[in-house]
Amino acid sequence: MNWSASRVLAALLVLVLGVLTVPVPAGAAPPSFVTRDGVSQPVYSYADAIRERVWVDTGLDADGDGRTDRVAADVIRPAEAARAGIEVPVIMDASPYYGNLGRGNESERKTYDAQDRPLGFPLFYDNYFVPRGYAVVLVDLAGTNRSQGCLDVGGRAEVATGKAVVDWLNGRAAGYGDGGEPVRADWSSGAVGMIGKSWDGTVANGVAATGVRGLRTIVPIAAISSWYDYFRSDGVAFGYGSYPRQPVSLGRRIESPEASKRCSAVHRELVEGAPANGDVTPLWTERDYVRDAGKVRASVFAVHGLGDLNVKMRHLGQWWESLRVPRKLWLSQTGHVDPFDFRRAEWVHTLHRWFDRWLLDINNGIEREPMASIEREPDTWVQQRSWPVRETATLWPNPGAQPGLGTLGTERPEPGSAAAFTDDPSKGVRDWAARPGEPSAERVLYESGPLRADLHIAGSSSITVTASPSTPTAHLSAALVDYGPATVRDYLGPGEGIRTLGTESCWGATRPGDDPCYRDTETTTTGVDLEVIARGWADLANHASLRESRPLEPGRNYRMTFRLSATDHVIPRGHHLGLIIAGTDRGFSIAPADPSAVRIDLSRTSVRIPATTTPRAGSGQPPVVRPDRLPPEPTVAEFR
Repeated sequence: MNWSASRVLAALLVLVLGVLTVPVPAGAAPPSFVTRDGVSQPVYSYADAIRERVWVDTGLDADGDGRTDRVAADVIRPAEAARAGIEVPVIMDASPYYGNLGRGNESERKTYDAQDRPLGFPLFYDNYFVPRGYAVVLVDLAGTNRSQGCLDVGGRAEVATGKAVVDWLNGRAAGYGDGGEPVRADWSSGAVGMIGKSWDGTVANGVAATGVRGLRTIVPIAAISSWYDYFRSDGVAFGYGSYPRQPVSLGRRIESPEASKRCSAVHRELVEGAPANGDVTPLWTERDYVRDAGKVRASVFAVHGLGDLNVKMRHLGQWWESLRVPRKLWLSQTGHVDPFDFRRAEWVHTLHRWFDRWLLDINNGIEREPMASIEREPDTWVQQRSWPVRETATLWPNPGAQPGLGTLGTERPEPGSAAAFTDDPSKGVRDWAARPGEPSAERVLYESGPLRADLHIAGSSSITVTASPSTPTAHLSAALVDYGPATVRDYLGPGEGIRTLGTESCWGATRPGDDPCYRDTETTTTGVDLEVIARGWADLANHASLRESRPLEPGRNYRMTFRLSATDHVIPRGHHLGLIIAGTDRGFSIAPADPSAVRIDLSRTSVRIPATTTPRAGSGQPPVVRPDRLPPEPTVAEFR
């Protein structure tokens, strides 16, 4: 039965059996799915579900052993549907973590029974959705857990892993059983949705960017959209101290021991293709999914933390703004946290409706509801018809009475207006922002004065800086800061905005070896007097091109526009909007070989922000920041 015929049958059965909410009797032919109150109902047995492993051929030979690589796809699907010949859609999570760090807040790994068959499927997707007429497929990325091949950190092998499984589910790729016998996915309707947090969601982005047919929707959570922007930023390398973050190091931490032995050629390619500087190379271009966003056919339900300093909001902003498909968005105040752990009941309900809409074709209207749900204050969510805002404002820094301090507003400064700072790699954004009313040699700071009305900034900002360095190398950092008292999620704290409790809640059916119960969480908050709402980093040596850095001529002016991370933030009336420009940002960017003294031409320096109103500032004293209400030092979390 093809997908169209299956859908028609399902619709007829829904009309007849729309009130059915319990498993059908043994021996009776079940419907494809049953709805009540607009959502699919649990009519299939989870305990009796078919659990199997399939080896899907990716068509690549990344490890160079002369054979194409096969990846392990663990499948769980309704047995009653299989016996009745009913095709079911698929929810798929392709991950490198099933055999090491695990998935979710409790770090669940895949488990297997005594016959080496799949037993425990991490997360709640199988427990909840299989009884409702879905299959769930968990895929080990190439080079991880049980899969063959090599983990190439966002490259061809990784994208091919997910794409090959989508193709197999649509009859276009080869699959094999444990004994090497061919296996067809004749139980699949061909409708696939990919989901996952962090690396898993990144794979979903990459596969969607191939335009593969059959991938109907993706749900990327805290996902990368360009691997360059995970390791680099407009010419600057991210890292710790003097050591830049490198894809080969991340890959070798995550790949299986077997892959570590056989994948030296891939390791070498990762080293050679990712130089320690911030130049964009062919390796980075291959791993940039934004450039192929126009190929995406799947609808997108994206989730991201506004406080995520691991996979930064830049990834969400540039991906979202490049898509031309039906979209939905959740933005929380958390860091790198799954929505199951910060808004659990609403998340399960919304995800259920989303998959029903795009994989079962249930016309529940979710795509016509407000596009974006934004956590404006801890646990307080607002709905927006669209995102980002369309209006923009250009703001200029004007010099004040003290060096390196001044005002930020819509008036352009007089020609010749200037300021200066000296790059100090031992300082970072917390140091720069802490004393807004005091001059500092390490940064310049301009602020609006108390705003006369709320200012809503939503989307991606950019800054244009005209600077003259004292050395052949110069790094720049910029940050937008909301100065004023607020209570926010503690996204810089240990749980990145949540605390895990000792109680549990359960989401779906259970059987020995795989239960649907997970520890509850609660929101953690903190009081602050300032909040960094957007930031960016750049190497002035890449002012002409991100593909090639060139030594700078000391004393010469260079003009460079670089990106600030996306945000959605309301600066309340009476708060101050601040702009900071400085050098190396400790904990994020690697210091240049010869840190520079930098002179800024203020008349040719400006920041462009997406905002619903033009900031109207009032006169007043600089904002007060109490030492006990400073945010903690930002740190970059482990990627997972």
